Amino acid sequence: MARALWSGSISFGLLNIPVQLMPAERRTDLRFHLMDARNKARVRYERINEETGEEVPWKDIVKAFEYKKGDYVVLEREDLKAAAPESSESVDIEAFIPSDAVPVEYFERPYYLLPGKKAEKGYVLLRDTLKELGRVGLARVVIRTREYLALVMPREAALMLLVLRYPQELIAPDEYAWPDRPLSAYRLGKRELDMARALVESMSGKWEPAKYRDEFRAKLAKVIEARVRSKGGHIHKPAAEEAAEPSDKVVDLMAVLKRSLAARKGSKRAPAARPRQRKRA
Repeated sequence: MARALWSGSISFGLLNIPVQLMPAERRTDLRFHLMDARNKARVRYERINEETGEEVPWKDIVKAFEYKKGDYVVLEREDLKAAAPESSESVDIEAFIPSDAVPVEYFERPYYLLPGKKAEKGYVLLRDTLKELGRVGLARVVIRTREYLALVMPREAALMLLVLRYPQELIAPDEYAWPDRPLSAYRLGKRELDMARALVESMSGKWEPAKYRDEFRAKLAKVIEARVRSKGGHIHKPAAEEAAEPSDKVVDLMAVLKRSLAARKGSKRAPAARPRQRKRA
């Protein structure tokens, strides 16, 4: 079983559901190392000072931003620390939105939210409520050192966390030129449209992901396996450490839900700006 990235909680209203953030994708790329063809020694990267030609130790490495060609500003550790998000182990849901509200180009990376010990009741309550209403939770979450927008969505018996791209990370379509003239300008008529429609209909089917695989990787893996057998090589994979168990505190869900609803009604009558608070890691 994969190792949890962190153990924390899903938070909305006054309700907290203990969960573990688990990977939901498996990288299948074959990783290669660079070697010197002459003696098969590993080729390693070094941090070389371009003026002296000497290797620079990590303790002397600083980060700098090139704000103009050839001009840099050095950022101190305090600068980076001040800009970093507060360490958190919480998926803070800020709103519930329709499940189809976010376009697919915003989707970046999936995770599973595994319920913590004795947290199944709240977990199932949130999952089935989202299914019934056709909603997903729009949330903020800190993974490692970066804060992300994310969706909390039901997926069969699971809750998934789907990390989103920020709008600034997407290129607007109007930055490119598209063929937007009438069909006649491209010498397309009813005959071509009918043939294209018939071809699409004849090739239509169901989404069956099990039918598809990375053929290049599969063939390359066989070549590597044959090489390993012929050269007597072997692979050693260390065992993963067990993830820490989350808190097993039992929460009175009905009381928490009532207080959350009362707080929401009160905030609608007297709205006020309030900074979002987080638990420290």
